[in-house]
Amino acid sequence: MRKTFVLLMVLVMITGLLGCGTSKTPSTESAKAPETTVAKLDATMSQLFVDPTWLKANLNNVVVLDARPDKDYKDGHIAGAINVTWQSLCDMSKKTGDPGWGVVLPADQFGAKVGALGINGDKTVIVYAAPPGWGEEGCVAWMLKLAGVKNVKLLDGGFKSWQAQNGEVNKEIPQPKAIEFKVAKFDDSLTATTEWIQANTGKAKIVDSRSVKEYQGATDYSEARGGHLPAAINVPFEGMFNADGTIKTAEALKAIFAQAGLTTQDEIVTYCTAGIRSGHMALVLRTLGFEKSRNYDASFYEWAGNKSLPVEK
Repeated sequence: MRKTFVLLMVLVMITGLLGCGTSKTPSTESAKAPETTVAKLDATMSQLFVDPTWLKANLNNVVVLDARPDKDYKDGHIAGAINVTWQSLCDMSKKTGDPGWGVVLPADQFGAKVGALGINGDKTVIVYAAPPGWGEEGCVAWMLKLAGVKNVKLLDGGFKSWQAQNGEVNKEIPQPKAIEFKVAKFDDSLTATTEWIQANTGKAKIVDSRSVKEYQGATDYSEARGGHLPAAINVPFEGMFNADGTIKTAEALKAIFAQAGLTTQDEIVTYCTAGIRSGHMALVLRTLGFEKSRNYDASFYEWAGNKSLPVEK
C-alpha cells in the first residue's frame, strides 16, 4: 500500500510538471492579430480625399478608377475598379516634347472616353493609385474636373491603404455600361498653356513640383534640356505625403506652401515633367484655399522642347 501510494504521488507530480510546460495560455496582447490604422482625414482634406473605411461603406454607390499601370492593375485591384491610366485620356500621338504631346484629348474625344467608363457626373468618382508615385490618381481626377465632373475624390493612401484595411481585392475585369457624356467646355481656370505662362510672366507664381534633382538640371526622363522655368519655386511633390503614402494634414500642407512664399491670393501655375504630379498638386492647392491654382498640362517636356524659351538652373 505504501509503495502504491508513493508511486501515485510520483505520477501526480510528473503530470503536474508536464501540464506546467504545455498549458501556458498566450497573453491577450500576443494572441491578437496585428492591427493597422489609417490617420483620420481632417475636415479640409476630406473635401478631396476619402479613407478606406468610407470607401468600403460606399463601394456600391460610386465609380472606382484605378490609375495604376495596366500590369499592376491585373495583379490585383479594388473589387469593381476600372483601370484608367492618365495616358488613355491624353494625346499620345506626337513625340515627347512636341507641342501638344501628353495633353488632355480634345473635348469630344475626352467626353466619349469618360462616357465609356460609365461616368456622366451623377455618381461620385473615386480614383486611386500608389502614392506618392507620379501622382497619376490626382492627374486623372484633375482631368475629370477639367471636363466638368464635380464629384471626384482620391483614396487616401491608395491601394496599400485599402489592403492594410483588408479591403476586397480581386482580378476580375469589370465591363462598365457606357453612358453618354459630352464636355460642353473645358474649365480654363484649371489649366495653363505655354502661351498663357508667357502672357502672364511676372504676374503668376510658377511652382515646380519635381524633385530637387530635376529642378537643378537632371534630365532622367529624356527632357530636351535640364533646368526649370524662370523664377520657378521648387516644392517637391513627395513632400505632400506621409511615409505611408497618406496625405499630410491641411495645417502641415499650408505650412509647406507658405514657406515657399505662396498665398491664397496668388495666381499659381504648377508643373512637372508631363503635368502628372503637378495636376495632383494643383487640386491639393485648391482644396487648401489657393483657388487660383492651375496645372501646366504640357509642362517641362514642352517648355524644354522649345529652344526659344528660357530655362534656369
